[in-house]
Amino acid sequence: MSASGSDGLDSPVDEEDFMMDDDEEGSVVDYDDGSSVDEGDDGFGGVAQTIDKGEGPSWQVDFKILSIQDIERAQSEIAESVASILAIKPTEASILLRQWGWNKDKLIERYMESPEKCNIEAGLEVGRQPRPKRIRGFVCEICYDDDSSKETIALSCNHRFCRDCYACYLISKINEGESKRIQCMQSSCKTAVDENTVALLVDAQNAERYKRLLNRSYVEESSSLRWCPAPNCEYAIECHVPSKVLDTVVPSVTCRCGNRFCFGCGRDEDHQPCCCPLIKRWLKKCEDDSETCNWLAVNTKECTKCQATIEKNGGCNHMTCKKCRHEFCWVCMGDWTLHGTSWYNCSRFQEKDDTTKDAVSKNRQSLERYLHYFNRFNNHEQSAKLEKEVYARIERKMEEMQKTTSLTWIEVQFLKQAVDTLSECRMTLKWSYAMAFYLARNNITHIFEDLQSDLERAVEELSELLEKPIEPQTIPELRQKTTDKTVYVKKRHEIMLDDTAKGSAEGRWSYQVDLNLK
Repeated sequence: MSASGSDGLDSPVDEEDFMMDDDEEGSVVDYDDGSSVDEGDDGFGGVAQTIDKGEGPSWQVDFKILSIQDIERAQSEIAESVASILAIKPTEASILLRQWGWNKDKLIERYMESPEKCNIEAGLEVGRQPRPKRIRGFVCEICYDDDSSKETIALSCNHRFCRDCYACYLISKINEGESKRIQCMQSSCKTAVDENTVALLVDAQNAERYKRLLNRSYVEESSSLRWCPAPNCEYAIECHVPSKVLDTVVPSVTCRCGNRFCFGCGRDEDHQPCCCPLIKRWLKKCEDDSETCNWLAVNTKECTKCQATIEKNGGCNHMTCKKCRHEFCWVCMGDWTLHGTSWYNCSRFQEKDDTTKDAVSKNRQSLERYLHYFNRFNNHEQSAKLEKEVYARIERKMEEMQKTTSLTWIEVQFLKQAVDTLSECRMTLKWSYAMAFYLARNNITHIFEDLQSDLERAVEELSELLEKPIEPQTIPELRQKTTDKTVYVKKRHEIMLDDTAKGSAEGRWSYQVDLNLK
């Protein structure tokens, strides 16, 4: 298992260096990545959390987790700051800021040039805060009700309507998803309705929805903010990674809810080590029917010895034919004996050196190369799902054992640690094949594939351990082996991420495509 020659790597890592003794406290080692978490009271009953990589891993970026209270406080602070500079009300400053995408500096610059033009563009008419009034003889132009006891309302533009009609109008706009710039009811009037007027006229439920829409528009308009894509999660992430560096930096962030995603492209998963431009290219390529029709119908494979049809039902790639007992690799269909610790080359695509190939042969070779990487890409995605099912089965069996033995729940947590590590590593391996597909063939790429192969082999060995039968008398041994292998897999994972991140920062990687093309 070699990774020699790669910049930033020391001597080859030996698995025995990461073994643990039974006497050591704790069954799993959590590596200190050097990052720091700064939590403090945000003043609204929530906690603002900042993740600072400090001297941590090269593949980690700085980011901050924002609650709804943090987002509302940020808007309020910016509005108050602008209001004090421009000598206007905070509500008026908020209207102007929404017009200029909450870009404080740009707004102040434009306002200093021409306040009147700025106000017109934002639909702001400076005046008193609207208040409900009863006016004798007033007839609403919407409902034509002339009841003098009904309350009326008008913005600073003095277009007056009855309160009920205005409330219905605002509620309909909120239900349509509008919040940033709801305008006066009068046809062709551009005067904006501020949040105080909305709160005055609509019920509590719609007022709360209006606030949520304002918060959402604030986050969506900022290049340094992004909502967590996890279902029902209301946290946002603040990360100052400019789009121009996304070809060299993969800004993976972790929300407080536990969801990990890419801040750069917004994809709901960590796609390290593959950068965002390559992700876009790869997914577009995979959606092309001309290249995927060849594998869509392939859900089973035949044993290379007896040709019996076999379906994969677990995450491990070590297959044993039930008919002839032949052992082979599900990925490359090669004899499993060739996948031992001394040699593991299943992850590497072998180019066929033939300068006399005609166009048809070249196209076939191109398709074979694509399918090589795609099959491995797809295999890790499917294996990760299957391993979660394996863990669910193991968890149920462990619950049964707790009832019949003296084992505690804490003593079986090593299985969850192993499955979590496998899932994380399989995602890295999955996207590493997308990256490898576009890498130019050179010595640096060979080193990348060495690291990929080392991690692949370690992952498969851990996966195979998890699928072994679990009996009470074998649990101590299985626990020790699984814990040691989990620690080793984590280290191989860190080495691969570190080398690819440093390679991107140093400009070591050469690609077969232009990353700047849209």
